[in-house]
Amino acid sequence: QEHVCSLPKVPFRGAPCSDAAGSQVPYAAIMKQVNSSLSGLLWDEVQKAPFYEYKDSVGQFHQVWFDDPHSISLKAAYVKSRGLRGIGMWNGNSLDYSKEAAAEQQTQAMWQALTP
Repeated sequence: QEHVCSLPKVPFRGAPCSDAAGSQVPYAAIMKQVNSSLSGLLWDEVQKAPFYEYKDSVGQFHQVWFDDPHSISLKAAYVKSRGLRGIGMWNGNSLDYSKEAAAEQQTQAMWQALTP
């Protein structure tokens, strides 16, 4: 089915699925793969998050969901509008801190998105 990626059931504390069913991909790798992916960048309006789809070398279908500056800025604006005390993000060390110009721009945009 289009845009459906099933995860194996890997129970954790009563939840039917856990992060053990997938794997974390560094933001740098995502930024390099998204443009050459099967789908290109897609947007889920319900989750307010980007994702893309690809097939690996053996034809297995994959989806990669992530946050980008746009999705983080929407979440940060929501936090601010509700008067909540803060926002966090998962693994800022997954950003690309190399001295490549594109990497520096992407990393800076991610950190700036946290301030609505």
